[in-house]
Amino acid sequence: MSVVTVQLGQCGNQVGQELFDSICSDSQDGQRKTYSAASCERFFHQTTHGDLVARAVLIDMETKVINHSMIKAACSGRWRYGDASHFSQKQGSGNNWANGYCVHGPRHREVVEELVRREVERCDRLAGLMAMMSVAGGTGSGVGTYATQCLRDVYPKSYILNHLTWPYGTGEVIVQNYNSVLTLAHLYQLSDAVLVHENDTVHRICSQLLNIKHISFSDVNRVIAHQLGSVLQPALTADSHGAYSRNPLGEMVSALACHPEYKLLSVCTIPQMPSSSLAYSTFSWPALLKHLRQMLISNSKMEEGIDWQVRPPAASERTRSLTAGASFNTSLANLLILRGKDVYCAETGGFEDPALYTSWLSTEEAFNLWKSPVPFNKYEKSATLVSNSQALLRPLDNMVGKAWNMFASRAYIHQYIKFGISEEDFLDSFTSLEQVISSYSQLS
Repeated sequence: MSVVTVQLGQCGNQVGQELFDSICSDSQDGQRKTYSAASCERFFHQTTHGDLVARAVLIDMETKVINHSMIKAACSGRWRYGDASHFSQKQGSGNNWANGYCVHGPRHREVVEELVRREVERCDRLAGLMAMMSVAGGTGSGVGTYATQCLRDVYPKSYILNHLTWPYGTGEVIVQNYNSVLTLAHLYQLSDAVLVHENDTVHRICSQLLNIKHISFSDVNRVIAHQLGSVLQPALTADSHGAYSRNPLGEMVSALACHPEYKLLSVCTIPQMPSSSLAYSTFSWPALLKHLRQMLISNSKMEEGIDWQVRPPAASERTRSLTAGASFNTSLANLLILRGKDVYCAETGGFEDPALYTSWLSTEEAFNLWKSPVPFNKYEKSATLVSNSQALLRPLDNMVGKAWNMFASRAYIHQYIKFGISEEDFLDSFTSLEQVISSYSQLS
C-alpha cells in the first residue's frame, strides 16, 4: 500500500527530501527483492523509463527551498520528485500562523487539493496521507494546518498522520509558541496521530552520538529522516504471514492512538553512531533492548545520559510514585520495530511489563511488535520505539505556558487579529491543549 506525503514549508520540504533519500538508499542497497519492491510501492511510482518518482506533493509560499529540494533529489541519480508535483509563491507567510491559515491556505486550496488528488490516483492502494511540517513558522504551521483540514474533508476515511518538527526551546521565531499552540490544537481535531520530533533532542543526538562539531539543519534533518525511515520502511507484524505489503499508517495508528485524547507520538532509535564507527561496532539484541527499555522508562531519547535509577513502579507503588512526582514515564501504548540480523531471536518480554503501561489497557492491547530481517541503513541490528506516552508532556506544558504568558500581556496579538484570528480562537486553543496536558498527566 502507498503513502502520499505532503511536504509543507521550509522544514517539511527539507525533512521530506532527506526522508525519501534515506528510504531510497536503504531499499536499493542490495536488499531482498520483496522488501525493496514493497518499499518502492509504498513511497515511489515508476515512470515508463524506470525512474523512481516520489509519491509527494511539495508546498511552500516561497520557491527557494522547493527548487533546492527538487534539484538535490534529481542529482542523487536514484530518485526524483514529479515535474508537476509542487506549488510555490513569491511571498511567504511572515512566520504568522494566521497569515498561512486564513490567507494563503484558502487562496490556494484548489491547486493543493488537485496536486494531492493526482498523487492519490497514482496509487493502486492508498495507505494514507502524511503531512510533514514545522510548528514554528507561518507556512508549515498555518498552511499545513489548513491543508490538513482540506485533506480531512476530501479524504474523510483515509488515515492522516502529521509529522511535526518542534522548534528549539531557546527560540527560532519570537511567536513560535503562538504558532505551535494554534497548530497543535487544530491538528488534534483533524489528524489520526501526531508524530513529533524535538529539535533540541535531535541536536543533542548530532552532538553527543554522531560527534558532529558544527551542526547544521541538514544534520538535524538527516537524523529525523533516519528515525522516520526506520518506522515507515516495510516490516512484518505478528499476523502478516510473511507479506510486507501492509498499511504502515493504519497499523501504527491502530496500535498507538486508540483514544482521541491521546494522539502524541514520540520516537527513539538505537543505535545511532557515525558511519565511520559502524565497522568497529558489534551489537546484541539483549543489550540494545535493555538500553531502549530504560530510555523509555526514564524518558531519554538517546543512550547517553540514561537514568538507570528510574524503575517502573509495582502496581502497589504506582499511585504513590505518581503523586510524589517520580520521573517514571507511563505509556498508553508502544510499538517496537526491530530490524536486522537474528531478529527473530530477540527477546522483547521487557516491553510487555504491565508496570510500563496505563492500568486501563491490557498489555496485549498496549504493546505491538514489528520485525524485519533486513538491516536498516547499514546497521546490522537496530531497534526503534514509537511511543504514545508522557514523553512529550513537559515540552508541551512548557510551550503552552510560554504562549499563555505572551497572550496575557497581549504581545503580538494584533498581528494575528489583522489576518482573521480572534482572541477567542487563542482561548479555545489553550483550552484544548490544557485538556491534552491534563489527560497525559493522569495516565496511570
